[in-house]
Amino acid sequence: MTTTVATVPQPDLSALPSIVAGLAARAAEHDREATFPHEGVELVHAAGLLTTTVHPRYGGPGAGVLDTVRLLSELGRGDPSVALVTAMTLFVHAAQGAEPTWREELYREVLAESAERPVLINALRVEPELGSPTRGGLPATVARRTAGGWRLSGRKIYSTGSVGLRWMIVWARTDEPSPRVGGFFVRGDSPGIAIEPTWDHLGLRASASHDVVFTDVPAAAPLGLSTPDTQRPPVLTFPLALPAIYVGVARNALDWLTGFLRNRVPSGLGKPLATLPRFRTGAGEIAARITGAEELLSGFARRADEGDPDAAAHAGVAKVLATRLLIEAVEQAVALSGNPGLTRANPLQRHYRDVLCSRVHTPQDDAVLTALGRSILG
Repeated sequence: MTTTVATVPQPDLSALPSIVAGLAARAAEHDREATFPHEGVELVHAAGLLTTTVHPRYGGPGAGVLDTVRLLSELGRGDPSVALVTAMTLFVHAAQGAEPTWREELYREVLAESAERPVLINALRVEPELGSPTRGGLPATVARRTAGGWRLSGRKIYSTGSVGLRWMIVWARTDEPSPRVGGFFVRGDSPGIAIEPTWDHLGLRASASHDVVFTDVPAAAPLGLSTPDTQRPPVLTFPLALPAIYVGVARNALDWLTGFLRNRVPSGLGKPLATLPRFRTGAGEIAARITGAEELLSGFARRADEGDPDAAAHAGVAKVLATRLLIEAVEQAVALSGNPGLTRANPLQRHYRDVLCSRVHTPQDDAVLTALGRSILG
């Protein structure tokens, strides 16, 4: 396959602290209003961070899983919704580098535009009736071949980044007598797309994970369509980086708790809560959980970059353990702070709501643990 090298923005990691600060400055506002953080995405793009996983054969930096873990952890400290839409885009570029599904000329167009403006991409797979296709079943979304090309109709739910997506990779089945399935490429500004503002969630409220309805929308087929019985499970190596977003969220929670305990001086005590053994032990337990999750993810990510096949095979287990540690960490921060931690004027309640979202990302706990149990018990 001949590849033309494109001009891909190179990442400026020195700008990361200012980006995180910029994201954090408006994160509470976007959470409160459930508005999409367009300006935050622009900050990430301007530093060349949306294309860090583009493969070197396309002219990209070719960032690995460990670098992606570190990047998402930092962006999660700024605004986890921005980190999430960034992650979806990074995973698409990484997948194209590992096993191309975009046609060469189309992907070259995506990269060329990425040099000029933010190009957010996400794979839209979940449907009202089907749920997640990782649990099996045919999508109701249908792609039909016409004289002018493929046309696509259907509905996708939990479509993260919906209003900001330049490209949507829509999981659909063909209308052939023996249906084939695959991710069809649809431009976000195509006629026939309607976004229904259904996302009114407890956490990640700025992610715009709305319903997207497709009515006879022009689409491009992937390089390969498969029959349902030959579908392969997705490679989980890069999605291993997704829980890193919540490492950043949990660190924010600990930072807020630290400031609260240092500054809170009850009149009956006469000294800060931070001086009491109970709170010192509690803060230490929180820090230990966060460090454990971070080391778990970084260790698996490093092994994945080194080509260890077990890293991908056990990525789901790493995700389950890391997210449990991070949720427990923020829950403990809420418990230690009492009413102030659940007060809307303070950010801890937002961090708690956001970290709970880590559970719902694929693969979910029950699927991972059932598969692991089956492998043990036979």
